[in-house]
Amino acid sequence: MTHARGERSALCDLFDRLGPDAPTLCTGWTTYDLAAHLVLRERRPDAMGGIAIKPLAGYTASVQNRIKARHPYPELVGLVRKPAGVYSLLPFLDEAVNALELFVHHEDVRRAQPSWEPRELGDDLDRLIWKRVSSGARLMLRRSPVGIVLHRLGGGVALGGARQGPKVEVTGTASELLMFCFGRQGHARVELTGEPHAVDQVRNAILGV
Repeated sequence: MTHARGERSALCDLFDRLGPDAPTLCTGWTTYDLAAHLVLRERRPDAMGGIAIKPLAGYTASVQNRIKARHPYPELVGLVRKPAGVYSLLPFLDEAVNALELFVHHEDVRRAQPSWEPRELGDDLDRLIWKRVSSGARLMLRRSPVGIVLHRLGGGVALGGARQGPKVEVTGTASELLMFCFGRQGHARVELTGEPHAVDQVRNAILGV
């Protein structure tokens, strides 16, 4: 089983266990909303633009709401559980495009619940996450007003954020650095070191793709 399939299955099991009204780390979204987002992302490419482009966000939101209205929660989770389109035919593409997205959204649900703890990941998934973090750090951290130096526990350094001025060092495992870089700073188990004002700026920066 690929990592994308494993995260997809585990996330859907968690969706089933928690029900449609559980909180997530996605501001304003319940588990029902997040499930609808994932269905939209894979099955409505015409509406994906609003995920990243603000002028299109209204259309994306309206499609997502229609998906929710059309599908009862258990049915929607069933749609998430099955890769759609080319992802169902090409597992390697599903792995390349969806592994980290599904990992982060799985954690969005896990970490919004009380008493969560980081998972212990296999070496292969840990290496995959770090490979993507190290290659994508510039993109994910581009809006940081100060420089960021990512230090992976066990080895590895990546740079992002502003190229001039103070820098903040962020230390953690590959998965915690991924959550940090995806804008979940308040729910990432990392250590931040630097000038207090710079650290505060990094904590409050809008990060992510």
